[in-house]
Amino acid sequence: MSTEQMTDMQNSGSPNSNAHNNNAQKHGAFNKILIANRGEIALRVIRTARQMGYRTVAVYSEADRDAPHVLAADQAVCVGPAGVAESYLVIDNIITAAKKTQADAIHPGYGFLSENPAFARACEETGIRFIGPHASAIELMGSKRLSKVAMLQAGVPCIPGYQGEIQTDEVLIEKAHEVGFPIMVKASAGGGGRGMRLVKDQSELAAQIKTARSEAQNAFGNGELILERAVLAPRHIEIQIFADSAGNTIYLGERDCSIQRRHQKVVEEAPSPFVDEALRKRMGKAAVSAAKACHYEGAGTVEFLVDQDKNFYFLEMNTRLQVEHPVTELVIGQDLVEWQLRVAAGEALPLTQDDVSLNGHAIEVRLYAEDPRQNFMPQTGNILLWQYPDREGIRVDHGIHTGDTVSAHYDPMLAKVIAHGPDRETAARRLASAIEDVQLVGVNTNKRFLLSVLRHPAFIGGQATTAFIEQYFTAHESTQEKALSLGTLARAALIYYQHPLMNQHAWGSAAKQTYHFNFKINDLAYAVQINKQGQGYVIVCEQGKTELTLISNTANRCVVIENDIRHAFYYALHRQVLFLDDGSGHYQIENITQQPAKASENGASTEVNAVMDGMIVDVLVEEGDTVEAGQIIVVMEAMKMEHQLKTKAKGRVEHVRTAVGQQVKSKQQLVTISRNDKAQSDA
Repeated sequence: MSTEQMTDMQNSGSPNSNAHNNNAQKHGAFNKILIANRGEIALRVIRTARQMGYRTVAVYSEADRDAPHVLAADQAVCVGPAGVAESYLVIDNIITAAKKTQADAIHPGYGFLSENPAFARACEETGIRFIGPHASAIELMGSKRLSKVAMLQAGVPCIPGYQGEIQTDEVLIEKAHEVGFPIMVKASAGGGGRGMRLVKDQSELAAQIKTARSEAQNAFGNGELILERAVLAPRHIEIQIFADSAGNTIYLGERDCSIQRRHQKVVEEAPSPFVDEALRKRMGKAAVSAAKACHYEGAGTVEFLVDQDKNFYFLEMNTRLQVEHPVTELVIGQDLVEWQLRVAAGEALPLTQDDVSLNGHAIEVRLYAEDPRQNFMPQTGNILLWQYPDREGIRVDHGIHTGDTVSAHYDPMLAKVIAHGPDRETAARRLASAIEDVQLVGVNTNKRFLLSVLRHPAFIGGQATTAFIEQYFTAHESTQEKALSLGTLARAALIYYQHPLMNQHAWGSAAKQTYHFNFKINDLAYAVQINKQGQGYVIVCEQGKTELTLISNTANRCVVIENDIRHAFYYALHRQVLFLDDGSGHYQIENITQQPAKASENGASTEVNAVMDGMIVDVLVEEGDTVEAGQIIVVMEAMKMEHQLKTKAKGRVEHVRTAVGQQVKSKQQLVTISRNDKAQSDA
């Protein structure tokens, strides 16, 4: 299967055999690797480690006890409850697991503890080989403030800004005015877009500093901030570097990661359609200088912003393997995890800079459990169907299977789909086709949005900047909530009509020729009539009339003919809810035909509910407060992001049923607000 397949990796002879031998003695051999991570990256490391003959150990939280990475490893150890702060982020628990299993090396993956210098130091002090750079390099590059100071000293181009030690709000506001607007407020620690705010007007500055500092403190335990002049609509281009313990450092081309949402990458490709050979060499040289400035060892990525005139500026350095490393692997024909393990064992780099060549083009997208129609809100639920194409030029890295639960405890990324081809046009076409054939039913995903991005003229033309999504997808149909189409309603009615449990519940063993359904999706209700006529089904609703001919209907796949076109769609029926992917999007459709009508509440009150499982970060109102429509009432944290919950109506706060630090469930009532008309009558 494509998740198990990698491009054939050619191991070149070591360019420095003496260094190889000396470094191997210095580092010492290891035999068993503990992977201090979960999901697809844990499986990715296990796969290469096994090919190289290493034994592997997985760690898992109580929520992940049956996860694919646990089943794939030779041994596994539970490191705590579901929450990351009690399991995957507890250094002592990870080190104890390594000792118990006699693992003599630890691969951190990405995220979690991968860029935590205390973790790298704990491994070193325990005599366990940390597969990554030394703690000092992680510590330096983990601080956007200190790393920028180091890069300026090393002569690496940097964006003008403020990276000083004094961190009071007053000094930050003063320095922001010196730098000028628009300005970026950034958390010095961490990444992934958390603790980062674009401030276009000085009136927003104080509030955005507060929000960024709070999010940074909650996410990274460090509220330190830096300021940088905003480079509007740049390219986000990163250089993959690699260094061994003898000081050999090379770059392996670039990746273009310009298409981003909330400062998180959506599409990554190599090479960049914007970078020519001269710019590649200049950026590569700067990236190598950045690595040498911190005596780097292992895999790392130096990220730059590049303007339209091809001036580039240091953004940050990630001291780990990147999520998007597969596109580099596919164009250089090397296994970067294998390189990590060899360098960690003291070997020299397999290639010199002159040996590196780029072949073809590779593009990757990230499949997220999120709903682009609801402002990309992360989603939780059960994966009822998971399948993906296995074909030439397509690679799928994932850590899920049918039956898994997507919880609020972890990042919403579920899989990475990567395409490789002899040129960019072929790679893009292959990837779009593969995304269309991916079926993940049960949880809303960004599949339709990704497909729209890959087929957008600006992407196809290689013109995408970091402003791409804001420019083209703010009002795009893939990011807007809309009423269900006639075709979607017809398919839903057909599935419910056909399902044996539904037949038994609704009308006995012999189905009626005509039946009326009432469906609900989100807050909208639909009345649909289906009438069986010979081999076909006529469906009538407010949206119009259509006819479907049923060809086959298996567990999760239905084949129909509509308008003389035969095609398949995928679905799952679970607890009276139909999860449907009919090619136009993923929908959760509830059959409310048998439910009694609810008494009207005359709009007297409205509720602010939790959007998913998570923790309350801030409560901004008290009982008795008057609020306006759209006002932020509660801030909650889930899936590594802060979510601002707003009231839909003007009114008065009647009840506050939550508090800071409380763990809440999806749809749990947090605040009740009396509607404006009722509030005024009581006054």
